[in-house]
Amino acid sequence: MKMDGIILVNKPSGMTSHDVVNKLRRILKTKKVGHCGTLDPDATGVLVVCVNKATKVLQFLTSESKEYVATLSLGTSTDTYDASGKIIETKEFHALDNNEIVACFNNFIGSQEQKPPIYSAIKVNGKKLYEYARAGEQVEVPTRSVTVNHLEILQIENNLIKFKVGCSKGTYIRSLCYDLAKALGYPGHMKDLIRTKSGNFSLENCFTLEQIENGEYTTVSLEEALNSYQQLVVDDEKIIFHGKKIKSDLNEQVVILNRQGKVLAMYGPDGNGYLKSIRGLW
Repeated sequence: MKMDGIILVNKPSGMTSHDVVNKLRRILKTKKVGHCGTLDPDATGVLVVCVNKATKVLQFLTSESKEYVATLSLGTSTDTYDASGKIIETKEFHALDNNEIVACFNNFIGSQEQKPPIYSAIKVNGKKLYEYARAGEQVEVPTRSVTVNHLEILQIENNLIKFKVGCSKGTYIRSLCYDLAKALGYPGHMKDLIRTKSGNFSLENCFTLEQIENGEYTTVSLEEALNSYQQLVVDDEKIIFHGKKIKSDLNEQVVILNRQGKVLAMYGPDGNGYLKSIRGLW
């Protein structure tokens, strides 16, 4: 039976997000599989995967908010800002005062400009940054505006600081680790990373690839996945099927439902007092 829905995957370390998609295509015997929010190969945790008809909502599930648990290693920096990179600087570590560490972390809460790692997929002049890095070419890495909503230290053990961070979409935790280390007076890198939340989706609701392969998983419906959006119920579904506009004062993206609560489409403001169709989801 053809399956439509969203699967929450606990991505294993050592696989790219695309590797996970390819494996699921084989397991589920369908080519229509896509993911939201790429995770680095070394990272684990929440990867939102859409299957068949659910791939239509990919663009609406790239959440603005993420949460991670990461470990910062002080004393060694790498060219990739994580443990898989080549060591470029070392400094003997001496114990820091815990209050000093807490104060430093608190300084990183809020909106800020962040420089992404050179080993990232961000494009500059049509070329990905990691392509410049691998070719040994110099390029100016542009900063981007990000927001750290909360930053909580979970454990301090010698040169390792384990912390939880809630942040906006587009925040690089590798860069955050690099910057935190620098502020503490050390070279540093991200030792490991777990994504614990992506929008409303949490790690405790995720399934391993082994569980999915054994059929031991459940899917999230479109209705549940989009329940954080404003909703509008229509009596006449034909309006939606024909892509007609709806008069409304709403000034945000809206999920259109029929009387039975089934998702029909995503609409958005046209600037003239109407909502227009962005994507049919029936």
